[in-house]
Amino acid sequence: MEKNEIKHKAGFVSIVGKPNVGKSTLMNQLVGEKLSIITSKAQTTRHRILGIINGDDFQVVYSDTPGMVNPRYELHTSMMRYVRTALSDADLLIFVCDLFEKYNEDDVFIDKVKKTDTPIILVLNKIDLGDENKVRDKLTYWKEIIKPNHSVAISALHGANIEDLLKLILEGLPYHPPYYPKDMITDRPERFFASEIIREKIFTNYKKEVPYSSEVVIESFKEESNIIRIRAEIYVERASQRAILLGHKGSRIKKVGIEARKDLEAFFGKHVYLEQYIKVAPDWRKKSRNLRNFGYDH
Repeated sequence: MEKNEIKHKAGFVSIVGKPNVGKSTLMNQLVGEKLSIITSKAQTTRHRILGIINGDDFQVVYSDTPGMVNPRYELHTSMMRYVRTALSDADLLIFVCDLFEKYNEDDVFIDKVKKTDTPIILVLNKIDLGDENKVRDKLTYWKEIIKPNHSVAISALHGANIEDLLKLILEGLPYHPPYYPKDMITDRPERFFASEIIREKIFTNYKKEVPYSSEVVIESFKEESNIIRIRAEIYVERASQRAILLGHKGSRIKKVGIEARKDLEAFFGKHVYLEQYIKVAPDWRKKSRNLRNFGYDH
């Protein structure tokens, strides 16, 4: 179909970058919904999450990806597969960096970004944490490394210059009919977001290794007329981590449940009854079978 025969634009836009540079915050800003969990800890995002925005004459399919790392576990290997897919099938790449990040010549994923034929928008995030000179210098630094088609400095947290970024994205999209129904905002099922909300509360309530060793599986999701009943199983790698998750007489996991239920009710717009059970799956991050059972592509 020729360009002048269709006035609608549509395309896949992958958001990539190192851990903790603000990819998920940016994704949520662009979509206008909280689809990706956000914490101050690195490597919070484990899956590729699509967020879809629609206008009368456009559809943007955003892809939030895990932070680019050199794998230490099978889990990391699975996470990096999502990144490679996002790099290969995008119409447009948003490479996110921040004021504090530096280029590491040993980083194979940034090298892949540098070598891609896909158009790139360089996004320098967290400009609220630096002055004008620092922002300008850092933007120049990354432009020389990545050699993007366009660049913009933003604060995803505060929404600064998001409209400028959106304009660049829409300009870079190809002319194409919509890929998804216009009322869709994501390709993920409700169970996925329920598990992510609970996992977010584990990340915010616990320190050190416990959040990274935890995985949430929604064993049951039953929606009734005025309430959703959710049974969640939380897996950890060791019995000692289970004890930490529970806390004294279950006090800590109860706090997770209270906070999660509040966000679940806001997300789904209904009352939620949440049950949580903690189980041990030894070294699950290193085992392909566990990862498949937990919904990771492997």
